[in-house]
Amino acid sequence: MPDLESDELTTEYGSYRIASLDGVADDRLPYAIRILLENVLRNQDGHRVTPDQIDALAGWGSDASFATPIELTPSRAFLHDTNGVPALVDLATMRDAMADLGGDPATIGPRIPAELVVDHSVIADFFGTADARERNVDREYERNAERYRFLKWGQNALDGFEVVPPGAGIMHQVNLERLARVVIADGGWAYPDVCLGTDSHTTMINGLGVLGWGVGGIDAEAVMLGETFGMLVPRVVGFRLTGALPAGTTATDLVLTVTQLLRAHGVVGSFVEFFGEGVAQLTLADRATIANMSPESGATCIYFPIDDETIRYLRFTGRSPERVALVEAYAKRQGLWHRPDRVADYTEIVELDLSSVTASLAGPRRPQDRVPLTVARDAHRQTLPDLLPAVPGGPVDPAQRFGVDLGGDRTRVDLGHGAVAIAAITSCTNTSNPAVMIAAGLFARNAVAAGLRTKPWVKTTLSPGSLVVTEYLQKAGLSDALDALGFTTAGYGCMTCIGASGPLIPAVQDAVREQGIAVAAVLSGNRNFDGRINPDVRMNYLASPPLVIAYALAGTMDIDLVNDPLGVDAAGRPLRLGDLWPAEADVATLIEQTLSPAMFTEAYRDVFAGDERWRALQAPDAAVFDWEDDSTYLRRPPFFDGMAAEATATPDLVGARVLALLGDSITTDHISPAGAIPAASVAGRYLAERGVAAASLNTYASRRGNHEVMMRGCFANVRLRNRLVPGVEGGYTRCFVDGGRQQTIFDAARAYRAAEVPLVVIGGKEYGTGSSRDWAAKAPALLGVRVVLAESFERIHRSNLIGMGVLPLQFLPGDSAESLGLTGEETIDVLGIDAPPPAPDAAGHTVPARVTVRADEKTFEVNVRLDTPRERELYRHGGVMKYVLRHQLGRDPGTARR
Repeated sequence: MPDLESDELTTEYGSYRIASLDGVADDRLPYAIRILLENVLRNQDGHRVTPDQIDALAGWGSDASFATPIELTPSRAFLHDTNGVPALVDLATMRDAMADLGGDPATIGPRIPAELVVDHSVIADFFGTADARERNVDREYERNAERYRFLKWGQNALDGFEVVPPGAGIMHQVNLERLARVVIADGGWAYPDVCLGTDSHTTMINGLGVLGWGVGGIDAEAVMLGETFGMLVPRVVGFRLTGALPAGTTATDLVLTVTQLLRAHGVVGSFVEFFGEGVAQLTLADRATIANMSPESGATCIYFPIDDETIRYLRFTGRSPERVALVEAYAKRQGLWHRPDRVADYTEIVELDLSSVTASLAGPRRPQDRVPLTVARDAHRQTLPDLLPAVPGGPVDPAQRFGVDLGGDRTRVDLGHGAVAIAAITSCTNTSNPAVMIAAGLFARNAVAAGLRTKPWVKTTLSPGSLVVTEYLQKAGLSDALDALGFTTAGYGCMTCIGASGPLIPAVQDAVREQGIAVAAVLSGNRNFDGRINPDVRMNYLASPPLVIAYALAGTMDIDLVNDPLGVDAAGRPLRLGDLWPAEADVATLIEQTLSPAMFTEAYRDVFAGDERWRALQAPDAAVFDWEDDSTYLRRPPFFDGMAAEATATPDLVGARVLALLGDSITTDHISPAGAIPAASVAGRYLAERGVAAASLNTYASRRGNHEVMMRGCFANVRLRNRLVPGVEGGYTRCFVDGGRQQTIFDAARAYRAAEVPLVVIGGKEYGTGSSRDWAAKAPALLGVRVVLAESFERIHRSNLIGMGVLPLQFLPGDSAESLGLTGEETIDVLGIDAPPPAPDAAGHTVPARVTVRADEKTFEVNVRLDTPRERELYRHGGVMKYVLRHQLGRDPGTARR
């Protein structure tokens, strides 16, 4: 800790030093800004963290404050395996580079606690049987043992790096139920838990009063290595809640409403803070559900301040009395305790009467596209024509039916477009919430008692976010009913929500591919982007766990779920959704009767130990990792090849060509898919050439430690539409050093690289929305992309691009590729890259730097999205990894440690 004046905080368990906010922060500041202010106040050093930053936060609310960059010092880094493995690969590579440059490789390691939860690798290959989970875990270890041994090497070699092995649950639910401190006690100090994670849904922990959000894996590596996190002082949108949720609605319906409302309002890059009397109406689990989906609204984070419900939850989940007492005392002393009558001077205020929330879905492509359940069938019919596959001699008839022989003891069925092929109760968003899980179990019990069953073409899975869920469902007597409907536990991990849904039922998959049936997935997740859930599924809907079961019973999206019967009872009477829906009182009673603190204490007793499979893995403990030449999972990436010991000037870009010309809402799933690797893909063929069987190709997510796979998977999403090849879906472009011939994006990039031609990607609005996926920046950089020019960027992806030395440029307001007449066939020059940023204007506001783009005969200016001095410094170094390595070496005068 820096030497600063401090106050003392005393609880019945001890005393702590605190960086007091008394006299520094007045009552008008939002709670989240008070946490940022405490952070810079406690870590001020006059070099990286300066008095100007304290002044900007203390005087928060002016345009000048929002233009001020600050340097945040996180208390811990939080990772999952698919981002954690490449982060660890980078650290291992940095150790190699450090040794090559004459430094000590052991200096490369975490300077703050870094926790990784293995939850992204298990795939729902098996489902609907009592042994599905065990078989999926066996397959998981067969596929990923090499990666897991590498993680164990990291745990052995890097002090402060802890791994929660497979099978404990989903990272954000584990964080909520076990890992989060809320208030840190370290070295005699007490201070807020500021958690930055490699997954965008790290924001879930804000429901507990922790301030956290997702950053790119590249940024996470930097903060692990002791670097501060640079950001502009954020705007804070206040979200006032009034009223109470009506009967028949769930936290899922509420979060879909909030997501739609905030996305329409416009909160990209802002914090959102909930306040008002209605906050007390929400359980901690409800708050976590809302906070989890803040990335879907575009917000950096959604924050719920600490109150009595926070303290109740901490006790309920088995946190120690010392921790609980510290959190309450600290929050009250520092002005972080929620007062319902307090209204901060928010940038803007959004309001929602909870009583206005109705049962809803979101889809078929984006989580903000909420559809009230009452009009879901009509909305499905309206959007279906745009989602049908292109076929010779089209158009396709939306009402067409297809006969499918399911084989075995199943039957021949008649399927139409919109048939539900996947129904998954999945994702920490909802499985962390006992109310919706108990409701799903009661709904299933009512359906089974009435003789209803899910349709045989629906793949049904349950993937809880923690072991606690299984225990309370069993104790409540609901597991048998879920099992009877096929919702047996398939594994403890993200699974369907991140695209690890496994294949469809074979006959359905064959029919989809051969006959062109447009099928749907319904999941209780947080993401439903094109091509994410399953490459054979064209429409994806988010829904509450009970509604997931209801659609599995219906087997189609082409149903009025409110009024149409789901089946008939033994007497032939029609059974509708309302007949099966559980009463709120029954849900509340079961929660009270079944859940207890002992469940959480027992589930997390040995959270870092793992099962016998994990303990049996042998891992080296050398300081430098020994790379295997024939590995298809772990390859030493070329990020430091040819790196100079000092940074040099950044030259203009001359003679570049456009690799892809893209539209709006290009997600990180479009740029770097996470799902299964198709055998016919460029990456699939690369692995097959190295002896990998088709059944063992695994997912892109699992192979993020191999840059050769990830480069070949870049822009390989099956739903990508590159305007250079109109009418074509997938990872294709035209290569202008090869006569403009259509080919895969990877092959074109390789040809451009051989010809020493730099590349540009052009996009529309919200470029890079979605997961905080580092390979969505790493892979384009390795392909030779030097610049991304878009109408707007999602926050994390823009940061990741800078972290890889890729320059983000933004069209001026009103400009776009279309308005400027860009076709993608132009030769592109970007001039003035190394010019110094302009001075502030007369009012002291930061003026964005601009560069000139010359596209053949067209010349126009664009804004440079290097928003802070730190971002400009990172770009000058060629990215954050080179910056940190030079920093560690002490070779660059601009990177002296504080």
